[in-house]
Amino acid sequence: MNTLSESTGPWITVVGIGDDGVDGLAPCVRALIEGAELLVGGERHQAMVPESPAERLTWQGGVHRAAEVIARWRGRRVVVLATGDPMWFGGGANLARVFGPDEMTVLPHPGAFSLAAARMLWPLADVGCVSVHGRPLETLNLHIQPGARLLVLSRDGATPAGAAALLVERGFGPSALTVLEHLGGPGERRSTGTAETWAHPRAADLNTLAIDCRPGPRPKLLPRVPGLPDELFESDGQLTKREVRAATIAALAPQPGQMLWDVGAGCGSIAIEWLRAAMPGFRVAAGGEAQAFAVERDPGRCAIIARNAAALGVPQVQVVQGIAPEAFGRIEGAPDAIFVGGGSTGAGLLQRCWERLRSGGRLVANTVSLEGGSRLLDFRQEHGGELVRIAVARAGPVGQLTGMRALMDIMQYAGAKP
Repeated sequence: MNTLSESTGPWITVVGIGDDGVDGLAPCVRALIEGAELLVGGERHQAMVPESPAERLTWQGGVHRAAEVIARWRGRRVVVLATGDPMWFGGGANLARVFGPDEMTVLPHPGAFSLAAARMLWPLADVGCVSVHGRPLETLNLHIQPGARLLVLSRDGATPAGAAALLVERGFGPSALTVLEHLGGPGERRSTGTAETWAHPRAADLNTLAIDCRPGPRPKLLPRVPGLPDELFESDGQLTKREVRAATIAALAPQPGQMLWDVGAGCGSIAIEWLRAAMPGFRVAAGGEAQAFAVERDPGRCAIIARNAAALGVPQVQVVQGIAPEAFGRIEGAPDAIFVGGGSTGAGLLQRCWERLRSGGRLVANTVSLEGGSRLLDFRQEHGGELVRIAVARAGPVGQLTGMRALMDIMQYAGAKP
């Protein structure tokens, strides 16, 4: 736990507040707010609370900056206002990374997901809960699957129309959309329709979107298992083929909360598929969300990586334009896994990657050249690990008949750092 200083007992109260404001809170909770010496929250929440002697602090400057200010009030009465359930995409979850349970008490209110599930009569355990508040809308691409039900925290009133357009582009035009505005408040309102016929005006900025994913006749399906079809990736020819890509992701062993470096990323297929596999829909406490950095020297390919990442549901892939290993200095932290592409096994690069790798982390490198294979063999003799040859053949025409045409063999190194 990364606490800012030693604990002095519970002195922060995080209060979940609904669209009905303080009137929807129990009298004892209202008393806590009235007795606060420091009141923290967004401008909307602050406006719900009558004037009081408390000093007020908004989130302007970010959560970490606010946490530093809050820490200076240690031992005094601090109340933080958050939307709904503060521990679900809320302020309480962010502060819990800084302050411990002996310092902070959380009083939740029914959140947007719970209220939306109740209005839709959808069992919450069977629903995918996604936030695009402060995140790219393309994050939805990771979750759109036939039969999936999604509850989405919107960024603003334009999110429903944007989500409808995204669903149509994916071939899910028949999907049913319901916009739930101001849930739990006096202005609660709903709008319904399908993605392909969506024509409602802009919604209220405070809205939650319910999506019942229904594919059309030709949906673009994106399974979560590695080995997406090659044609789903934009590339200039620098693409790890799907069979080799699936074997490579398996060797990299993605886990939630981990960090990958994809060195010599090309079109970014390894970083993208690794991150898709490492994001099962939850975070781990120690490391937060999984991260993937795609290191690529060519600016045109960097743009391709960004477009591919958005189209395939992981727009958070971080593109680092530069030459390895010099570009490593621009990435903070030690990676849990590093992949080195076939054109990037130059002298000394593997050793530099090994040095930056976290203890227990995995290094995987692919090459098609004899020179690259020689470097992998030398590296294995020094550090241990496994070498395998991956041979793939695909059916193709041979005159009027069909035969198997072999792709170039891949030599793959995989090793774990002690």
